[in-house]
Amino acid sequence: MSSSKPRVVKDYAKLDKQVKQQIKLNYPEGFEDHLIKFKNKDGNTVSALPFETSDYYYLIRMTISQAQEIIEDDDDYDDDGFLKEEVKEEYEEEDIDEEFE
Repeated sequence: MSSSKPRVVKDYAKLDKQVKQQIKLNYPEGFEDHLIKFKNKDGNTVSALPFETSDYYYLIRMTISQAQEIIEDDDDYDDDGFLKEEVKEEYEEEDIDEEFE
């Protein structure tokens, strides 16, 4: 982990749309196999999905069951839990457009 970046601990539902899109592109096969455990400021063990952008190191709080539920409820993923190809292409195009603005 890069210690020079600010660390952001957040719930998935509270992330903005762009960050969610980047996360989906980074984890096109779902989140549950990528969760890590860490101790929060109260000393409790929490599971989270690590995600790094050029500006931040995110720890997105979620349990395995929440990770599964997010994918099941998200229309961007198919019935097997994979990011749909057309969604992936759309998000990649949006990402490229933003880089050149």
